[in-house]
Amino acid sequence: MANKLFTDEDQKRIMEAIAEAELLTSGEIRVHVDVKCSGDPVVKAFRAFRKLGMDRTAERNGILFYVATEDRKLAVIGDKGIHEKVQTEFWDQIKDQMIIDFKMLSYTEGLIKGIQQTGEHLKRHFPRKADDQNELSNEVTFGK
Repeated sequence: MANKLFTDEDQKRIMEAIAEAELLTSGEIRVHVDVKCSGDPVVKAFRAFRKLGMDRTAERNGILFYVATEDRKLAVIGDKGIHEKVQTEFWDQIKDQMIIDFKMLSYTEGLIKGIQQTGEHLKRHFPRKADDQNELSNEVTFGK
């Protein structure tokens, strides 16, 4: 199973990082982990994105970190509102940094850094509002 790579404590730390990043922005951040990903991880990430209801946020500013552990694939994708404001190069920089951490087997740290960078960057385009509500769970989800 995909969740063997992330202990309960790791998952808790990732969820805390999401909650902290979301204090800076109205963006909604999720992490989804699969074991296998045949083909393009971006395609698989978009499937998970829709399944998790991330395409139904008010500002269309959901961000998904998708990891396939056994196949060593990674994708970071954002909804329509995100793509109107954030360039592809930003996501590539986050992925590149995460890959460095992942190669050192620091999966949790890599995700946390990526989440923190995302929150910092998105606060410029999607600042948190006084009446902001957490529209999506911060729970790490796992596929099969």
